[in-house]
Amino acid sequence: MSDLDKKRAQMATGAGFIAALDQSGGSTPKALGLYGVDASVFDTEDEMFAEIQKMRERIILAPDFDQSKVIGAILFERTLAEQIKGKAVADYLWDDCGVVPFLKIDKGLEDIVDDCQVMKPMPGLEDVLASAAQGGVFGTKERSVIHAANAAGIEAVVAQQFDVARVVIAAGLVPIVEPEVNINSDSKAEAEVILKEALMAHVGRLNADQNVMLKLTIPEMPGLYDELADHPRVMRVVALSGGYSTDEACARLSENSKMIASFSRALTEGLQRDMADADFDAALGQNIGKIYQASVA
Repeated sequence: MSDLDKKRAQMATGAGFIAALDQSGGSTPKALGLYGVDASVFDTEDEMFAEIQKMRERIILAPDFDQSKVIGAILFERTLAEQIKGKAVADYLWDDCGVVPFLKIDKGLEDIVDDCQVMKPMPGLEDVLASAAQGGVFGTKERSVIHAANAAGIEAVVAQQFDVARVVIAAGLVPIVEPEVNINSDSKAEAEVILKEALMAHVGRLNADQNVMLKLTIPEMPGLYDELADHPRVMRVVALSGGYSTDEACARLSENSKMIASFSRALTEGLQRDMADADFDAALGQNIGKIYQASVA
């Protein structure tokens, strides 16, 4: 079996979750702040990204970060140029951890229109995808945000997501379509029902050789996305933590048996830069264990 076939099988049926390690320019300062790194310690963007790379490397090198519980990891584009123990990060993930690498490709969000935020343009996307595929990346992730149950806005989000997904598929990669529903929305449940129908419609228009993954906010109605998970064009439905605590995100996820986690903040909850390595590994291992159990429940 080729590496590509092994990666595909692991993502389609593997037991475990996807670690979201794709903090970008906008989310990095907050992530570092939670990690105990104040913005005063770095003066430039390069120094900021160096700090977040140290955090990512520490996570990836932890004993519990391997394919027994973590089946995939999403990286920020800049991370692809970094190395761990002399190997490109994507290669280290797969060769040494058995973890399938993905790449965040969106460039942030446009302003709110119709209660939703579509993605900003992605200039040079084809070149980025070609380089990622050559570097052993299996798939991509691209995020939009839905703030309220507005059918027009939700359709615009989903339509754009699938336009991008087709470009990703043409490059030989598997897209993770991520139309996040804001967990603080007053109409979250209603928005999720509209989103589910829009996703079903667009998934139904894919060709037999076009497959996607979906990354969705954990729904208010358990099992809402089961029909999507069973669709032949959907490789996997994964859940984002969306700002929920680790315990709440895991509790909600455990009620959705056909979703697995793809958590970022919930994965790193409680981790601090100044922790001794043993304490850091223990805290991370506890989070990984909780998220794994919720994903296989």
